Amino acid sequence: MQVTCCRLTLHENLFYATREIGRLYETGRYLHNYGLTYALGLAVAPYYNARAAPNYADDLTVLNERSIYVTPARPQEISFELNTFKYADNRYRVKMEQSSHNTPSFGRAKEVAAGSTFTLAVLGVKAAAIPRWVRLGKWMSKAAVEVTGELAVQKQGQGFFESDWPLNPLDLDGESRVLAYDLISMPPVSLLDNVQLSGPYWQLTDGSRLPAQLAYRFPKG
Repeated sequence: MQVTCCRLTLHENLFYATREIGRLYETGRYLHNYGLTYALGLAVAPYYNARAAPNYADDLTVLNERSIYVTPARPQEISFELNTFKYADNRYRVKMEQSSHNTPSFGRAKEVAAGSTFTLAVLGVKAAAIPRWVRLGKWMSKAAVEVTGELAVQKQGQGFFESDWPLNPLDLDGESRVLAYDLISMPPVSLLDNVQLSGPYWQLTDGSRLPAQLAYRFPKG
């Protein structure tokens, strides 16, 4: 198994709504592995979607046949900016009438600031196939991707271990048992970090460990 370690550096502010508090839309500290898989060009969504809803299961599970997988990204150095935006009216003709209620016409976005860096691992993809630049988030923000290492599986083990990367709990196989973790609450699936597990694992050539048989899984219900 080829494991390519990457560092992602934002060149523009990044925004996606992890949490909404009234008119405040907050961007989280971690990057979800679903979004990263699309950004790296490993999965492609159809241009037209009549339901206007993501089809993660259809788009991502096909990568399991090629043993391709992307971990969530952990913040390495991170800062935030708070920006105010205004809503626009796209109608060509607006009939002026007195409103019966006071509707706010603006919002505030807490964005991850340019210059922030993240680390992630891409399984089953060689360094040469990793794009140099990607686009992320609602604003399609520009980010640079730097390969920091190419690792291989040194040995396979069974038992207690701690994962060196954040995890999407849905992507663990049935033999892995999560014992302790920090919960990263975010849609569409909350992530785990500093995860201690019991089960099968891969130890890589630099001594780091991650669960064996990571794959995109979408249990029914």
